[in-house]
Amino acid sequence: MGKLFGTDGVRGVFEKELTLDLAYQLGQAGAAVLGAGRHQAKIVIGMDTRISGGALEKSLADGIMSVGGEAILVGVLPTPAIAVITREVKADAGIVISASHNPFEFNGIKFFNNQGFKLPDAIENEIENIILENKEVILKKGGISRRLERPEIYYTNHIKKAMSGNLTGLRVVLDCANGASYIIAPEFFQSLGAEVIVMGNKPNGKNINDCCGSTHLGPLQNRVIQEKADIGIAFDGDADRCLAVDNFGNVIDGDKIMNLICRKMKIKNVLKRDTVVVTVMSNIGLDMALNEVGCKSIKTDVGDRYVLEAMVEGDYNLGGEQSGHLILLDHNTTGDGMLTALMLLELLRDESRDAKTLADLMTVYPQILVNAKVENRRKQDYINDDLIQKRIHEVETHFQGRGRVLIRPSGTEPLVRVMIEGKNQEELTVIANDLASLIEQRLGV
Repeated sequence: MGKLFGTDGVRGVFEKELTLDLAYQLGQAGAAVLGAGRHQAKIVIGMDTRISGGALEKSLADGIMSVGGEAILVGVLPTPAIAVITREVKADAGIVISASHNPFEFNGIKFFNNQGFKLPDAIENEIENIILENKEVILKKGGISRRLERPEIYYTNHIKKAMSGNLTGLRVVLDCANGASYIIAPEFFQSLGAEVIVMGNKPNGKNINDCCGSTHLGPLQNRVIQEKADIGIAFDGDADRCLAVDNFGNVIDGDKIMNLICRKMKIKNVLKRDTVVVTVMSNIGLDMALNEVGCKSIKTDVGDRYVLEAMVEGDYNLGGEQSGHLILLDHNTTGDGMLTALMLLELLRDESRDAKTLADLMTVYPQILVNAKVENRRKQDYINDDLIQKRIHEVETHFQGRGRVLIRPSGTEPLVRVMIEGKNQEELTVIANDLASLIEQRLGV
């Protein structure tokens, strides 16, 4: 990755790492690169509810206009909505101003291409090089900025294509994280006939993700029980992911949601290759639940970017992460919290079983994580160490397919993370500590 773009765009604390000047430069360089060979680059800009969003929007738009581009402003909307609108209005790109699940002090700038996919590394690098190397761009007159009328309609009409019938009879608690979904989600699910009780829908610019939403499920768990609701749904700040809470207040994580959606798609014969794309952090219980219905998973490195890459490369249509970031590639090109929630609510509507019974179709196995301290230069050496590999093989043989070992070197610290998964938590703790100690003995300082 470059010095500006990370795995999910350019992020940082507002007016420290992410300044208004940098936003202007990103708008300018982005429009210059994405509109190369065109008379005028057309770029959609949307954002979440952070207090810094408006200022960043103006700087981005000014940068786009400085090279003769057109900035189409859509205001506060979920990240997946920007991907949809970008396609619908035939823009050259879309930009989302959001730091997702992070506190309000942070913000981010993420680009989509004209099909709603994240920009290829080569394009990001080209934009980045213009900024970091202070390359000259050709300034042009005629740039404009305009607000799109009722932009939410493009998105809601699009995800309605994925549904059948309505949601009448369901009692749902929605936690909108005081973020991008705070208006659109309650209105959408109410319009489908659901009885909706709303939380986290009073943003003040600073309370996004603050003790609410998918990263803080406690208040939603309590509210679902209090309201005797059928289910609770929690979005994160930009609503590209969602988690759920069953009717007894238990968490339904992304793995469990994927299991349920997978089963539904399998029955309808629309799950490509009977396969779900997940990361290495997905629980082994998901593999076992998928096997029960004749499905399987393939695993990627951690990060929705890698999930999406594997889905596109292998032509799969369902993938995601434990965090609730699900990609339903038949319907959208990015994680989509409202679409995921819609699929889950439709499934609950059509079943005679309650949310807890459905979620319990997958058993979550305990996971124990222990850090081994190693030298930075030796973090990958466990792969070629015969004693460490022998011990890993012994553990996996012991589990007989009912557990696993996952070794992940830290990207930023002198650590190798040892995760052991299986049925017996006490046994797992002993095994994880033993393996971490061996790694430290072999590779430590």
